[in-house]
Amino acid sequence: MVHRLVVSYGQPTDPGAFDEYYRDTHAPLAMEMPGVIGFTVGHGKSLDPSQPAPYFVAEIDFESEEAMGKAFASPEGQSAAADVANFATGGATMAHFEVREIKVGMPNLP
Repeated sequence: MVHRLVVSYGQPTDPGAFDEYYRDTHAPLAMEMPGVIGFTVGHGKSLDPSQPAPYFVAEIDFESEEAMGKAFASPEGQSAAADVANFATGGATMAHFEVREIKVGMPNLP
């Protein structure tokens, strides 16, 4: 079953520099981690104006939680993790979970 890492980045001091660095430097590092099977990114927008959205969100998928652990223990994973301090001036929050698909009309929540 797919295991997903979600990284939410706060508002950076220089959004243009963040976007350029993420695209040109950090994303290629993250994609070199062994076991990555999916990678999606996007700029967040809040549905509720009273609640700020993350500036940027990245989702990285692995085959399993074990595969994610091995990826971050690898030299490539350690390099990608250390690189966050080089551009995430607004901070970064990371969470991970096992992905479970919920089918419409068929409740199957955990």
